[in-house]
Amino acid sequence: MVRGKIEMKKIENATSRQVTFSKRRNGLLKKAYELSVLCDAQVSLIVFSQRGRLYEFSNTDMWKTIERYRKYTKDHETSNHDSEIYVQQLKEEASHMITKIELLEFHKRKLLGQELASSSLEELQEIDSQLQRSLGKVRARKIYMEMKNSWNVCRRNCSGSSWRS
Repeated sequence: MVRGKIEMKKIENATSRQVTFSKRRNGLLKKAYELSVLCDAQVSLIVFSQRGRLYEFSNTDMWKTIERYRKYTKDHETSNHDSEIYVQQLKEEASHMITKIELLEFHKRKLLGQELASSSLEELQEIDSQLQRSLGKVRARKIYMEMKNSWNVCRRNCSGSSWRS
């Protein structure tokens, strides 16, 4: 005998609804028991009938299971909230860094002599001063490297000769 598919909607006939509730409740309780035995799972099931009668199954202490559930949902909720706060902080930091990068690129273009038309005399003097300082540092480093190179060449060339004696 083949079972027919039933439409998922409220059963209007009160007697049929009660019979269906009773059979399905027993089937659900049986499945909960089987799950707990076969899979060694912690299972708790609470069912209230339409009239308010309580039916329950638990293979462990029901209150411990409920407390475990509450703690899990609270921790999970807190974890999600913390993640959202962290993501928001990262977005703000990224936005701040983008602004900094844009400002640095703007100053770099000015140091390269681009986009100077909108610069005031004070800004141009500051750019000139920065370039003079930078040029001084570059020249000092260049002189140092040339002297070091000359000294190394001299050392190589003079090490074989008797210039010391």
